[in-house]
Formats: sequence, C-alpha cells, structure tokens
Amino acid sequence: MKKIILSLLISSSAWAQQVVPKKYNYTNFNLIVDVEGREKFYNQMIREKPENKAKPAQYNDYRSSLAIGWLAKGNLERYKYYTKGNPEFSFPNLLDFSYTLEHLVEDSNNLKIVEEVSKAYLDRLDKNKANDELTTDRMQVLLEVNAMANAKLGNVDVAMKNIERSSVIKGMREAKYFKDSKSNYLNRYAIVLHAAGQHKKALDLLTEAVRNADSNPKVIATLREIYKKVNGSDKGLDSTIKALQDEAYHKYYKEVEKSYIADSKIPFRGVIANPDEDSKDKTLTLFTARKHAKEISLPELSGKKVNFADYQGKILVIDFWTTGCTPCVAAFAGFEKVVADYKNDPFQLFVINLFEGQETIKSFIAKKGITLDVLRDVPNAAYDIQATPTKIIFDPTGTIRFYSSGYAGSTDREYYKLKAMVEIVKAHS
Repeated sequence: MKKIILSLLISSSAWAQQVVPKKYNYTNFNLIVDVEGREKFYNQMIREKPENKAKPAQYNDYRSSLAIGWLAKGNLERYKYYTKGNPEFSFPNLLDFSYTLEHLVEDSNNLKIVEEVSKAYLDRLDKNKANDELTTDRMQVLLEVNAMANAKLGNVDVAMKNIERSSVIKGMREAKYFKDSKSNYLNRYAIVLHAAGQHKKALDLLTEAVRNADSNPKVIATLREIYKKVNGSDKGLDSTIKALQDEAYHKYYKEVEKSYIADSKIPFRGVIANPDEDSKDKTLTLFTARKHAKEISLPELSGKKVNFADYQGKILVIDFWTTGCTPCVAAFAGFEKVVADYKNDPFQLFVINLFEGQETIKSFIAKKGITLDVLRDVPNAAYDIQATPTKIIFDPTGTIRFYSSGYAGSTDREYYKLKAMVEIVKAHS
C-alpha cells in the first residue's frame, strides 16, 4: 500500500514531451470544462468520424464522461442516455463518477438520483466481482453514499446494511490517498446512525473524529445537528467543538515541531524514509535545492514571471503537484483554509504544477474550482522534485525551515499540520 501514497516521478524529459494532438481525440475533448461543450464536440466527432461497428468500445470514454457530466447537473435522463449501452468506466471515469455522487448526496433534491444510480452501479460491480484494490475502494464509497441517501430518504434498514457492508470491505480508507476518505465515511456512518435513532452513538463517533482530526466541515456540520438532538439545545456546542479542535491542533503542533530545521544551507537535499518497503534504498530524495529561494522565478498560468525574491519578509509555502496526483489535489482544501487564516499576514502559498501544459492545468482548475495561486515548472528545474505531493516552507529570510510529503488524510489534519508549520516559523522569526 505504501507504494502509492506518493506519486513517484519519472524523468522530467519524458513528461515534458507533448505530442501535438489531432483535432478529435480524448485529450482535446477532456479539456472542455462544461458538459454542454463536450457534448457538442462529441456529436461533431461522430458525424465526421462515425463509430466503427467492429470497435463497439471506440467511444466508451467519451460517453462515460458525458454521462457523468450530465449526472453532476442532476440530469438523470441524459445520464441514462449515455449509459444505455453499459459502457465500461475506466478507473478515471469511475473516480469522477464516485466524486459526482459524493457531491450530489449532499443536496436533498438529488437523493433519489443518488440512490438509484449508486445501486445500479453497485449491482454491476457485484455481478462482475471486481476485486482490484482501487475499484474496491470506490465500491466502499458508493456503498457509503447509497447508505446516506437511503438514510435521508427514510430507508434505514437498507442504509444500515450498506454502511456496515462498506465498513468491512478492505479498501484504501486508511491510506491517506483520496480526499477525506475516512472523514466522509465517519460522517456518513453518523448520519445513518442518527436516522436509526442511535443519536448518542453517532455523536460519540463524530466527537472522536474531530478529536483525532479525521474531520472536515461536513463532519462539523453533522456533529452540530446531532449534538442538539442529544442535548436538547446547542448550549455548550461551540466550546465543545473548539476544545476538540484545539486538542487536535496541539497534537499536530507538537508532532510538526520536531521536524523544524534549525540550520539549512544551500545546497539542501530533502530526504524521507523510502515509502517503497521493497526498495534496497532506505531513503528517498524528495527534492534538491541548489539555489537560494530569492534566485527562483516561475511563471503563473498567464505566463507572467513570479520572483520568489519579491516574497522576502514573508513566510513562503510552495507545494508541488500534477493533475494526475490524487493526494496532491486532496490536500488543497486544507491549504485553502490556511490561506484564509493568513490573508492579512505576510504569507504566501503557491501550488506549483510540474510537467503539464497550460491548457491542461487551466481546464483542471476550472473543473475542480481550485482557488489557490498556481505556478508552473514544466521542466522541474527549480527543485528537482522526485515525488508528489512535496511542500517546502521558507521563513521570511528565504531559509528552508520545513518540508514534507504526502497527504495528511483529511482536510482538517492537512490544515492543522501546515498551520502549525507556519506558526512555528513565525515563533522563530
């Protein structure tokens, strides 16, 4: 399992080589942000390049993407239209499918859609007896959202059956790979327990989640609702939540404090224990800093150069990512909370994309609603990053004080850890 926690990178030259695509291909199709535009592209494509009857799966990925795109808008009719031939979902499409249902289940207007669509796909997975780890993980999630939808629709027995089934499946919930895997599971489990009348058990479950930083805003919102049900009012609620969050934060503050770098000099090599337990090398070099931060310049998506020298006097955080790195993007929600906390302070955070084209990044950001400041390092020249996600924290003089890798596993834990780093740097500055 540890082998996939970091996205290990191959040589930058291989990543950077980008073949100019033909007019009609999945890459160009996938760059289009809105489903209406993708549908128009698809219809034009099949008019000019009709489907080859000898290759019935030729356009499966296109149809799957369109189905999921319409599903995200709550349009069940168009979803069914594009899935009427039961196209096989590639894993990226299955991932988008589960993300879409996770989003839809939060809206009471879409619960019946979520229940119907997730049940149909779960039946399909059961029939095909899928057993690879990634697909099994998505089955866990589909069972969770189906359970949550059924709980809110009043089908408590079905909800309890599916959440319990999800609980015993061996997936990747503890792997700190997908965004908020455990937090969302605990939240959905609590919602099912709450619907079943087990209010105290649900409250205890979420209390421990917040105390252990297995939490996110959804967990807090559900905890508030159930607390009032158990206690008859919201008296003491805010202080209870604050105490739990403070406990979690201070735990990670103490943990992070141990990794503060009191003396770092250029050249600097960031090293961690190798996550590949089968490797002969016991350590892995995450990055190499051969220049002082003030010597680094990287372009924004607009092409304008950003000089790190302009951030002297500020705490600077840089985080390296790619659009295909799931744990990289999972961490962004925690980063956004840190940025909000320090919006009036001498602080700057950049997420730096490696290897990918401008249009690919822009499309991805628009689809995901990413609000962070993005830079690009196509040749991976600034810090020779060897695994993503990797972040580096500089003090106001441009000296490296922290670095870390991987995703912390939840929005709140990612937030606590990075916030602790910033606060410790402030304390030493």
